[in-house]
Formats: sequence, C-alpha cells, structure tokens
Amino acid sequence: MNKLFSIILISIIFNAFGQHQDFTEQDTLRGSITPQRAWWDVDFYHLKIEVKPDKKYISGSNIIRYTVLNESQELQIDLQAPLVIEKVLQEGKRLKVRTNGSAHFIKLKKKQRKGDTNELVVHYSGHPKEAINAPWDGGFSWKKDANGKPFVATSCQGIGASVWWPNKDHMYDEVDSMAISVTVPKGLMDISNGRLKKVENHTETTTYHWVVENPINNYGVNANIGDYVHFGETYNGEKGELSMDYYVLEGNLEKAKKQFQQAPMMMEAFEYWFGPYPFYKDGYKLVEVPYLGMEHQSSVTYGNGFENGYLGRDLSGTGWGLKFDFILVHESGHEWFANNITYKDVADMWIHESFTGYSESLYLDYHFGKKAAAEYVIGTRANIKNDIPIIGTYNVNKEGSGDMYYKGANMVHTLRQLLEDDEKWRSILRGLNTEFYHQTVTTAQIENYISEHSGIDLTAFFDQYLRTTQIPMLQYDVDNNKIRFRYTDIVDGFDMPLKIVMDTMEEWIFPTREWKTKSFNTTIKTIEVDENFFVKSTKIE
Repeated sequence: MNKLFSIILISIIFNAFGQHQDFTEQDTLRGSITPQRAWWDVDFYHLKIEVKPDKKYISGSNIIRYTVLNESQELQIDLQAPLVIEKVLQEGKRLKVRTNGSAHFIKLKKKQRKGDTNELVVHYSGHPKEAINAPWDGGFSWKKDANGKPFVATSCQGIGASVWWPNKDHMYDEVDSMAISVTVPKGLMDISNGRLKKVENHTETTTYHWVVENPINNYGVNANIGDYVHFGETYNGEKGELSMDYYVLEGNLEKAKKQFQQAPMMMEAFEYWFGPYPFYKDGYKLVEVPYLGMEHQSSVTYGNGFENGYLGRDLSGTGWGLKFDFILVHESGHEWFANNITYKDVADMWIHESFTGYSESLYLDYHFGKKAAAEYVIGTRANIKNDIPIIGTYNVNKEGSGDMYYKGANMVHTLRQLLEDDEKWRSILRGLNTEFYHQTVTTAQIENYISEHSGIDLTAFFDQYLRTTQIPMLQYDVDNNKIRFRYTDIVDGFDMPLKIVMDTMEEWIFPTREWKTKSFNTTIKTIEVDENFFVKSTKIE
C-alpha cells in the first residue's frame, strides 16, 4: 500500500464515530476520489452487451466519453471479478492496463489536454457475480419464469455498478447521458433505462437500444430480460404529458393492470410534495423482476407480488401500510431522492433513504390524510435498532446504519413539526429538488439548505439524529401547577422545542440539558409528549 492510501486509511479509521473497522486499500480505491478519477469528468457512456442466460455469461464494451479537467496520463476504470477487461482502445490504439483488484489503471498514449473531450472503449466479458439475495447483495439474478423461459435482472446498489459493467464507479460523477444496447436471445425482451429507440432483429438474437437523456447514477443503470408484455398510459403532470409504461410477465398482466393503478396515484402525490417528476425526457417505467425491487432511474423494478404492503406485510403495524404497494411507492419515491438528488459518498445514503422512507408517509398524507400519515411513520419506529449512526464512513464506500430508513424518516417527520407550517415544509421539499436538480450532493449541502429555508439552526438537531445513536430523553416531574424538565442523552447544543399535551391542552416547552421550570394557571394531572416528536420521555418520581 502506498503512503497516500495509508494516510487516508488512518484518518478514516480514527474518525469513524467510534466504529472500529479495518478498511483495505480496495475500500479506498472503490470509495474515494482517487487521483486517477479526479482529473476527468465523465460525459457519456454507450454500454453494449450481449447476455447469454443459458451460460450466465455476458460480453461487450463500454464507450466512455470524458472531458479533461487537468492533465494526466493515467485513468481509473472499475470492473469487478470474475469479469475481465479484454482490451482498452483510444483512437484505435491498444492501451496498457495495470490492475489492482477491481480498479484498473489505464496508461494513456494520447496527450490529455485540459478542456479536451476524449473517448475510451473498454471491452470486457465473463461470468458476472450472481446475486444470491438481490437486491441486497447485488449482481445478476438468473431465474426462470413459470414457463421455463429466462427471467434475468441486474441490481447493484452498494456493491457497485462495476459488478456488471466497466465504469467510473464512484457516485460523485454522474454521467450526463447514456446509451444502452442489450442483445438477448430471440423471443426475449430487454427493458433498460430511458426510452427505446430501436430494436434490431438478428437470426438468433434481438438487440434493444435505449437512450437516457438525463444524468444518471451508476447503480441506477439496469438490464431486465424476460418474456415481457407491455401496457401503459399518459399522465398529465406538472411539466406536461409523461409516459408511464409497465412491463410484466404475461401471466401477471391482469394483476398488474389492477395493482399498477397506484402508479399515477403515486405520481400525483409525489409531484405535489416534491415537485415535477425529474425525468420527463426519459419517461417512467415499472418493470417486473425476479427479486423484490429497486430504484433504477426511469426503469423502477418491481417484485412485490402485486399486493399491498411489503410482501403483504405492514411495516408500521398500524394497518396503514396495507393501503399501498410498498415497493411501487417507495422505489418510485427514489426518483426524487436518490436519482434526482444523489449522494456523492455512500456514507450519506440517508439522503436517499430517510426522505424516501418518509415519502411513504407523504403518500398516505396526500391520499388518506395527515392522521394516517403520522400514525404510519410513528408505527415504523418499532423497526429502529439504534445500532450505529446513520451516517457511515467517508471515502471507503461504507454506508451507515439501516436506521437511515425509519429513524431517518422519523427525524424528517420531527423536523416537519418544528416548522408548524406544512406549506413551508412542502416548499422546502420541492425546493431541495429544484436547488439540487440532477446533482450529486453532500450531507452538509442538505443540512444547510434546510436550516436556511426553515429559519432554524439545525446543526445540533442533525448531529443528534444522524451522528449518534442516542434518542433525546425528556425527564420531567410535576408539582401541582408546575413542571420541571430537561433533556438527557443529547449532543452539546441540542435544544429542540417540544410540544406536550397537559390534560387537554397543548403547550410548547423548550428543554435543554439544564433543568427548567414552567408554571401554568391550572393544576396539571397528566402530561404526554406529542408522539410526532421522535424523543423518549420519563417521569421522575
């Protein structure tokens, strides 16, 4: 390991919020903006692959067009074993490739001049990693449908898109546009991102050519192969007509036509809360796959059994989770938080999952009312583990706790209470999707935007919920017409106002780490903390 990487790793390990983990050079090569990544900006990919399901084998190439930001002669491309790079060409000349695990360093012959736009062609092939428990482990899902025909799909969040195609596999640099050409056996279809531009029929195979006009993150790119049938509709949205297309196995067509009636309901709710669907040029698709589902941009994948809930279960335990199809709603919510607003580093994955976790509640809010929405998100607290902080470790491709889903959603719900103004809250959600439209972001950018536009200094608030495992504890006691109260288990500076219910009255209190006393004009019999605030409470006897 060279000196640069040693210094980075030592820094990471000692700043991991108390989490001890030994990271490797491969973690750093995958998770940091290395010198061989920093000097060029990816503009365009054309991924061309042939998929042979009977052999679980793929082969093809990726054309990589990029702009030179600073002069350098070595470039990093990522591709994970057992796939292998066969050759790399620039202007027809074969280039030397130095391999270090999943990172491949390409020695360029052509002088790389600042401001120039150049292209590489990376040829590769092999048997890609098979996903055993998609979408959590990632790779190819090689399945068969009820008729014995191949039913194949990719998923790769976390493990990285380089598990199945060569690319600049770091989230900070989204490609501006992309073409995807997938060749499959005759009789099957490939459904990928963007819009279908052309279908080429060959003797034994068919090639489907898709074009993505909007920026897209690497893990959002997908290939879905099966004996699909298609139906669709046009949605009149905030930016005009939006095509909504659905691809399912023929045997599930009638179930899909009924279940996918929730898709325009989802679109209506989320355009209200978050602003226009971010990818009108590329359309919206729901595609059946042989695993649970994933937020692939403009090609949202679905495997929830055409029933409400999460595989038929209500994750909130309140009944409200059975009022909607979890995968349809949640994965589509990611079109705004994950695909429109995308984290630069996976350590900030909460930006995707906390807001999208809360989108489930906002869907209920729009269609079933505010009470239903609140009961649902409060109910999901039973899923919170408080094992490690929500924010992970930077520069090593290390996400934080799974609590980013429902602890994060309850943090966002609590934030909404502090504003006491749902129109202002809605304007912040829509404003985020305008300010950071088609951008990659950091936690600091999101925190600062919300603080600025809410008019509240939320520094300690975000530190509390994102960077510790502690839930604020309100301690209180009652003496006739007085209450005495304070917070424990808080970070320095945490002073979140809190709404309490005394008998039938609602009152605000302003706890800090120090004891405070507040008097009222009536004898206090009972006190309850408003459940919409994600805190704990205990009465001191």
